[in-house]
Amino acid sequence: MAGKTQAHRIAANSANSRCQRGLVSLGLAVALAVAAPSALFAQAATPSAATPSPTAPPVYILGPSDGISVIVYGQSEFNVSTRVKPDGSIVMPLIGKVQAEGKTVITLADEITRRLVQGNFLKDPIVNIEVSDYASNYIRIIGKVGSPGLIPLDKSNRLMDVLLRSGWVQEAGNNTITLRRAAGGDEQKINTEDLAMGKVPDVILQNGDVIIVPEAEVIYLTGAVARPGTYPLKRDMTMSELLAMAGGVGPTGSSGKFGLKRGDAKEVNIDGTEVLKAGDVVRVKERMF
Repeated sequence: MAGKTQAHRIAANSANSRCQRGLVSLGLAVALAVAAPSALFAQAATPSAATPSPTAPPVYILGPSDGISVIVYGQSEFNVSTRVKPDGSIVMPLIGKVQAEGKTVITLADEITRRLVQGNFLKDPIVNIEVSDYASNYIRIIGKVGSPGLIPLDKSNRLMDVLLRSGWVQEAGNNTITLRRAAGGDEQKINTEDLAMGKVPDVILQNGDVIIVPEAEVIYLTGAVARPGTYPLKRDMTMSELLAMAGGVGPTGSSGKFGLKRGDAKEVNIDGTEVLKAGDVVRVKERMF
């Protein structure tokens, strides 16, 4: 009888031990299930430090000839309005020469703050720097835009924004422009219609880049048309679209009889759906009475 009781006690202890181990395993599984989504969410929500935000505003890097104002709040004797010298420096009262080239307004303010504290001039200064004249970082835009010339990279360093600031491509301009990089001189062809419609990615410009907007390729329109002459060629332009630009056919012209001379080939008859090419000579024929 005692042997059976001992055997029952051992079996009960064994079962209890298995139950405890099962509960521990279950608890670990539940804890992992709860923690895993949180960890995954934290990983997904934390942006990579190495990947800059595509919508982040440009950071202007100071350079020679930039005009800046240094303001030390409550300490007007330290305030300075100056230009960055050719060697990249500015001169501050008491602390002397400070290197500004290659810094942003924030990093330059930090440097001036450090120098004021280290020199025991001020205990806890508040320094602010404003750029009054952007002169060192700019791109050149030449050709058929509203306002060609130098455009500082003070507000945006994106191609679309720079084109908008220059007045965009004019009617006589070619929608395919050339971007020549200052670093290396590489050239890139970009269609501004595709750029405006988001079909191609915007381009980040760098100091010294050159944008070239050439004259548009043209078509010659003659014959019985309201306004004969030379017209800029648009992409995939048809004969009907050209006629619309020219004010339609004249009083004696035919709305469906056109002649096309392309290169050295003989003139052929076309209709309004014909897609035109650069250098085409198109004639609106007289209407038969």
